[in-house]
Amino acid sequence: MIIGVPTEIKDQEYRVALTAGGVETLVHAGHRVLVQQGAGTASGFTDDDYSRSGAEIVDTPNDVWSQAELILKVKEPLPCEYPFLRPGLLLFTYLHLAANEELVHALSARGVTALGYETVQLANGSLPLLTPMSEVAGRMVVQIGAHYLEVAQGGRGVLLGGVPGVRPGSVVIIGGGIVGTNAAQIALGLGARVTVIDVNLDRLRYLDQVLRGSLSTVASNRHNITEAVRRAELLIGAVLLPGARTPVLVTEEIVASMAPGSVIVDVAIDQGGCIETVHPTSHSAPTYVKHGVLHYGVPNIPGAVPRTSSYALSNATLPYVLKLADLGFAQAVQQDAALRAGVNIHAGQVTCSGVAEAFDLPCVAVEELL
Repeated sequence: MIIGVPTEIKDQEYRVALTAGGVETLVHAGHRVLVQQGAGTASGFTDDDYSRSGAEIVDTPNDVWSQAELILKVKEPLPCEYPFLRPGLLLFTYLHLAANEELVHALSARGVTALGYETVQLANGSLPLLTPMSEVAGRMVVQIGAHYLEVAQGGRGVLLGGVPGVRPGSVVIIGGGIVGTNAAQIALGLGARVTVIDVNLDRLRYLDQVLRGSLSTVASNRHNITEAVRRAELLIGAVLLPGARTPVLVTEEIVASMAPGSVIVDVAIDQGGCIETVHPTSHSAPTYVKHGVLHYGVPNIPGAVPRTSSYALSNATLPYVLKLADLGFAQAVQQDAALRAGVNIHAGQVTCSGVAEAFDLPCVAVEELL
């Protein structure tokens, strides 16, 4: 199979979908890999690194998209890339389609088979290709929040860890999954007071146990969210419904009750966000103020640490890429239920129930289309 790796073009997206080691694995298996010039530079992979691993370096995005049978990306195609989409093309990337109706229609109309890293799901419910980026984002989000709590950044002037004689800052995390767990660990390490809110009581029991009771756990309901958020100096949105649009759990009214200079970081923004007042921003213009509260809505947080993120992503995706390349799409998804769950669009039809529900579209099981 011919596999293409274009340069990412989202604002300050420095990750690359495949490391040089990943290229070597695919080439050794008999596949042809095209890498756009400079695609891995910001992640520390030079064109020479890729060439030595067996990749063919090509000059333009068109050289990659037009020749490849399988396109590997990190982030979803942007409108300027839509002309590259064509019938029969396999696209494997983070899609987050439940928050992007325009892209749903573009992929469907152009006959692309689109697989989302974020919906590849194992039988135990885990998301093996989303997990590494959730770990990165969860660990970064606390340092981001701590930075913006500084007065020079527009924040309240709170040191999350406090000092002897001065109480530490209050961190409230909505969602106790991978992002929330990693955020809690980092916040606790800084010495902050941490509250995790989740609807799953078993998850809260687990967090209480593994973090040795050093945080507060709260069952998710409107009253508890309102009371916790009102006292938060750093609010982190970490809610995930695989493949579906994120429900809004923190209303504008609740945000307005927060102290001026408090900070909100909504990691769920790429799936629509769980905080009503947050909208997508970018690494170039990451924040804005509403109701006196600083909002951060960058949807590609791990792109700021691309070397770590690219290794972590490629480690996770490579076995699935190899399966698609070795077996072809139809046989690969028939054999692998987790990969089959990753199919969002095929043959012009939406095959992911969460995406279909978000836009009131029909959903067809991928098995029916093969």
